[in-house]
Amino acid sequence: MQKMKGFAVLLFCTILFSTYMFSASLDTIRLHETIRDGETITSARGEFQLGFFSSGGSKNRYLGIWYKKISYGTVVWVANRDTPLTNSMGVVKVDGNKIILLASNESGTVVWSSNKSRSSVKNPTAQLLDTGNLVLRDEDDMAEENFIWQSFDYPVNTLLPGMKFGLDLVTGIDRYFTSWKSLDDPSAGSYTNRLDNTGYPQLLLWKGSVLWSRTGPWVGSQFSGSPNTNPNGIYSEIFVFNEKEIFYKFDLVNKNSSAIIRYILNPTGVSDILLWNAQNQNWMVLVTLQVTDCDRYRLCGANGICNINNSPRCECLSGFAPQFPNKWNTLDWSKGCVRRISLDCGTGEGFVKHSGLKLPDTRYAWYHMKINLEECKKLCLKNCSCTAYAKADIRKGGRGCFLWFNDLIDIRGYTEVGPDIYIRMAASELVFFLLSGCTEEARGTRLHRKVRIIVVSLILFVLLAVMSVFILKKKKLKRKERLKFSSESIALTKIESEELELPLISFDIIEKATNSFSHNNKLGEGGFGPVYKGILDNGQEIAVKRLSKNSGQGLEEFKNEVSCIAKLQHRNLVALLGCCVEHGERILIYEYMPHKSLDFFIFDEETAKSMDWAKRYNIIIGIARGLLYLHQDSKLRIIHRDLKAGNILLDHEMNPKISDFGLARSFEGSITEANTSRVVGTYGYMSPEYAIDGLFSVKSDVYSFGVLLIEIVSGMRNRLFSHPDHSLNLIGHAWIKYKENKLLELVDGVILESSNHHEVFRVIQIGLLCVQEDPVERPAMSQVVLMLSSKMKLPHPKQPGFFTERKIRAGDHICSSSTLSSSNDLTITADLPR
Repeated sequence: MQKMKGFAVLLFCTILFSTYMFSASLDTIRLHETIRDGETITSARGEFQLGFFSSGGSKNRYLGIWYKKISYGTVVWVANRDTPLTNSMGVVKVDGNKIILLASNESGTVVWSSNKSRSSVKNPTAQLLDTGNLVLRDEDDMAEENFIWQSFDYPVNTLLPGMKFGLDLVTGIDRYFTSWKSLDDPSAGSYTNRLDNTGYPQLLLWKGSVLWSRTGPWVGSQFSGSPNTNPNGIYSEIFVFNEKEIFYKFDLVNKNSSAIIRYILNPTGVSDILLWNAQNQNWMVLVTLQVTDCDRYRLCGANGICNINNSPRCECLSGFAPQFPNKWNTLDWSKGCVRRISLDCGTGEGFVKHSGLKLPDTRYAWYHMKINLEECKKLCLKNCSCTAYAKADIRKGGRGCFLWFNDLIDIRGYTEVGPDIYIRMAASELVFFLLSGCTEEARGTRLHRKVRIIVVSLILFVLLAVMSVFILKKKKLKRKERLKFSSESIALTKIESEELELPLISFDIIEKATNSFSHNNKLGEGGFGPVYKGILDNGQEIAVKRLSKNSGQGLEEFKNEVSCIAKLQHRNLVALLGCCVEHGERILIYEYMPHKSLDFFIFDEETAKSMDWAKRYNIIIGIARGLLYLHQDSKLRIIHRDLKAGNILLDHEMNPKISDFGLARSFEGSITEANTSRVVGTYGYMSPEYAIDGLFSVKSDVYSFGVLLIEIVSGMRNRLFSHPDHSLNLIGHAWIKYKENKLLELVDGVILESSNHHEVFRVIQIGLLCVQEDPVERPAMSQVVLMLSSKMKLPHPKQPGFFTERKIRAGDHICSSSTLSSSNDLTITADLPR
């Protein structure tokens, strides 16, 4: 009996000791200890957790680190991203000077291991820190610089505060980011963001082996290509460049605050800096990078400037002209610009100042960080090969010099203040800029100052006179060209007067590109006319919308589309490249979308099989962001008025782009609604207040978006939806299923296996909130985007508009197959009684 008591005491002590040891090492894995699938370690304050996880509907298992205290499950690091485990037998352990991941204890197969950087350590221990950093260190040595290994040196797609992004020139460690393959697949995706130290260092974004975008050089307080990366001053940024290391790092200004931020490289190549919203329990986008076509590397070729506020996007630097004007006029800017007057290193050469630019590619530039701007200028002027110079540190009192010796590549213009660059010009070319105040006066001339002023003034007067005559003639010819056809000349003058500078592409070019509008090139036909695929001489693919003479889209709609979309630029809006008004034609030229429209995928039984939930959810998010831009972030508030599946186009990567702005209306200031006696739109997508009373607002677009959400989830059309148990439309059917808590019956069977059912049900609920009968009850698009990108609690929707049962006549079905557009939606125009 005494022995049994002694054994019980021993067992109790053993359990107590084990419990103590476990609780004392919640954040560590010591030598020969293991963490199995299903077990985790958590950082000391509970900020981060390490363990095994699966993503999306996949059964693959990954070792990773994710947030625990906030945004639980949001992964920030993955060990075995390209070598997933296919079962739950994985084991993590510290073995020697390495952390290793085994397929199982029994097999001993190493799936992943950390790199060791020191030969021997007495007590190697893996520890998860509250910064999100997994480190391997000697348990007796807490110094950060003595870490044997750390996950911060091997990032995946996320940059956390305090992490270094760049090169350790001593150890050779290269810290760079590669996107996930998709939102649910952490394996290496298409995009890589990497610091390049050729010439003066920059951050370069690669898509595979293609240079996709770049930040420009660091100019003391920012990258020259990203002047607004910290609009709220929440975090600080530093860029370290010395003989030992080159890196970028950001951190919270107030480290004692509750703010939490992170940077993420998305599968689409877009980089976001996110702030955790504690009140709404979701991530808010502080800054989005690489959002426009002007972020594309070398879009405008050598010596060209891309400006997002211009149409066309590209123009030549002052003193330069397109190398191939004909190609330039067809929107092929790849060959760039050349000097009007070549440099000859002669007397009188000087510089023209350009302000507020993203500085040219510095990979082949020369730099010196200790000289001032005047010394920089002298160095450039002495070297006949020097084409431009700029200050390397634009802060007050900053020094440093950049010199360029060849063509100036990848320049972008900004409206806000940014770096200045001084571009070398021939002496005769400088005359044009003397009165602009942007030249650096040429040195070395022997002419007396007064004589020089008189000579220059005379030359300038003559040149200005000649130029004035030339410009007037050119404007006159251009005006005649635009008004070539008489029947519509008065109506089209509005396009001219707005000075949109949208490229006017000749009919001959379009006819050649479409093979004389061949039937084989026809992509489809909407209510306003056919759409053709075209290929320009430079190989660029385009979509050509040729408005038929008898189309429902008349002059007003044509002008409206040109004036609206030419001013818009967002990755989720289709880009208008040009138009043609020759020979009585009304033709619009868009970027080509190879995957056609959304309705082609979700409403077709065969093609729908390729649209899993991840793709559909990505499309939903993209449409929401595009609509938010129209309602809130563009220069003018735009109400689309015809949002539907047929007007959502899909690019090469299945990213959505809102198209067809013929019915859109724009507003200035705080105006958000208007009334019309002419109702235009598509049955099934129009809100009740618009269809019945002609009242349209941002909330009528929200209604259309809600219809679209439910169509995407269900794979069924709202219009002419039928059910054996009732005569409700799809929205009414969704409302019934929501109230009966039977939403699974609404979900397209194609996505059932690939989806997170909770996420799908949440999207349906958001859709029902958007289609509520009272527009005041509907959320704004800013709220919709927050709902879609967070786990915030959703309110219960109220009864949707157009909920009452209706009778479906056989004639409706006949109409749907014979007179509808390619998207099978009926676009209508109705005049309401005044």
